[in-house]
Amino acid sequence: MQNTITNNDNFLKNKINLFEFDYVKMKDFFSSIGEQSFRADQIMKWIYHRYCIKFENMTNFKKSLQKKLSLIACIIPPKFIKEQKSLDGTIKWSVSIGNQLVETIYIPEKNRSTLCISSQIGCALNCKFCFTGKQGFNRNLFVSEIIGQVWKACYFIIKNPILCLKPITNIVLMGMGEPLLNFKNVVSAIKIMIHPMGFGFSKNKITLSTSGIPIAIDKLIQEVDINLAISLHASNNKVRSKIMPINKKYNIQEILSSSSKYLKKSHTNKNGITIEYVMLNNVNDSIKNAQELVQILSSSKNKINLIPWNYFYGSEYSSSSPEKIKKFADYLSSKNFIVTIRKNRGKDIGAACGQLKGLINNRKKIK
Repeated sequence: MQNTITNNDNFLKNKINLFEFDYVKMKDFFSSIGEQSFRADQIMKWIYHRYCIKFENMTNFKKSLQKKLSLIACIIPPKFIKEQKSLDGTIKWSVSIGNQLVETIYIPEKNRSTLCISSQIGCALNCKFCFTGKQGFNRNLFVSEIIGQVWKACYFIIKNPILCLKPITNIVLMGMGEPLLNFKNVVSAIKIMIHPMGFGFSKNKITLSTSGIPIAIDKLIQEVDINLAISLHASNNKVRSKIMPINKKYNIQEILSSSSKYLKKSHTNKNGITIEYVMLNNVNDSIKNAQELVQILSSSKNKINLIPWNYFYGSEYSSSSPEKIKKFADYLSSKNFIVTIRKNRGKDIGAACGQLKGLINNRKKIK
């Protein structure tokens, strides 16, 4: 087995962080150390069902196995070092990854609670309307750092009943980074989320948001069948290339073609792929843009999520007015598209769409 460097103290460097392994890889791990594969079921139940990460507390393991595991492995989640709470109940956790931070967002609603997780430190795509892109790209997150965000948030909710936080029902990979540029680690983390020995989330409750990497979208459906959201944000290639440089490599037509193929093979996206569309004043919000959007989306089943742009310091953009967004939405609805307008959740703490950035300041460890 290849050792996985953890994001914790130096003495753990050469130990394997078992958060790295999905069910199949966990079975392989136990086989590689001369143990029977059923041990994978046992340890994953301890980790993901009972939130136990200390080998000595795993009572169905012999002392000899506990000692063997402690010498070669660890179970270390990332650290939540700062918490900010919005007036609307949204919580933003700053997550320590070495000497960097990523952000994880908890969004409670009436009938569900959603966790928005990050997949990279920073982002290489440099979308002009997104604060994360201003940070640049540092590195991909390990599986342990992706699934660890989910584990830590669930653990926090369970261990703090006095806060009356609703259990997490939905996971969205819409935080920092482009998930499909960290394909292998993201897929392994998703497999842990949906496996019965992992968190056991329904695949219908997991959504991956991508700017559109056609080759990776084609591979994704072969690995996991989850909800797919495409960050389109423009109705033509000229505008999209200006605000999303990746469009110069993968244009709208290529992305929508891959999305359509994904949809045909998917059992999860019954109501269609979600098209995300940020509303930028006088950039992509005219009725002409709405007409173009109808034309390019007419060949496949799609839902359209309009996103009021969220301000960040130093940006040249402004959000379309509520009236303009409604007019845009009404036109799309008149053409028989399912259209929603995203609520601005957590805007006052910089937790809304496009506002995430891992700043290192005011560190306070969250228990």
